[in-house]
Amino acid sequence: MQFDLQTLAVVGVLFVSTLVRSTFGFGDALLAMPLLAMVTGLRIATPLVALVASTIAFTILVRHWRAVRFASAWRLIVASLAGIPVGLFLLDRLPEAVMKSILAAVIVAFGLYSLINRTPFLLKSSRGAWPFGFTAGILGGAYNTNGPLVAVYGVLRHWPPAAFRATLQGYFFPTGLLILAGHAAAGFWTRPVGELFLLSAPAVLVAVWAGACLNRAIPEGKFDRWVHLTLLIVGLLLFVQTVTGGAAA
Repeated sequence: MQFDLQTLAVVGVLFVSTLVRSTFGFGDALLAMPLLAMVTGLRIATPLVALVASTIAFTILVRHWRAVRFASAWRLIVASLAGIPVGLFLLDRLPEAVMKSILAAVIVAFGLYSLINRTPFLLKSSRGAWPFGFTAGILGGAYNTNGPLVAVYGVLRHWPPAAFRATLQGYFFPTGLLILAGHAAAGFWTRPVGELFLLSAPAVLVAVWAGACLNRAIPEGKFDRWVHLTLLIVGLLLFVQTVTGGAAA
């Protein structure tokens, strides 16, 4: 295994994207995928990001599983599993650029609304996870963009920082395992992917730890506004990615 400039760039991107994911619970793939695709190509970037994402989720859950809101998490997972086949069916039937642009516009509008509005809407029941999870599954199956909508659901539930971060991992980990299985079946797990993953692992683990510290340091009253800002940035990234024809994640 060589630690050259390309590897250093990969490690740097994964460190920053993992720090964002570990702090706020989401947003790593939309940040990492377009950058890594330019450095390594999609064939390596796609399975590498999936491996790192599952590692992040597992590492967080091992220590913080008690903070998971299981009533919401299992509903999101089951609903997403039902939505994924629908997304796969629609993949070749709906224009990707149009659908992603609509999703980006919704996320940006929600982020702006939440930042401006002093009394944001509260979703009181975990039963709201069903439509959010199903729609996220459709978007994940079709365009691999299930994360932002699940984050919007968490924002509407007004979870405290620890619960928000942990519950999203409780959703991402099992769905991520399915993605990994799909990549393995498609032959995406190659030696270069494995080498880059192993070389990046120390930086990823440090970023998970640093993100946990940041998550605890953000006051609960301020956390929501940081998440709203992160959603706004994620929506803008998705829009730019769509317009420029970049890789989705």
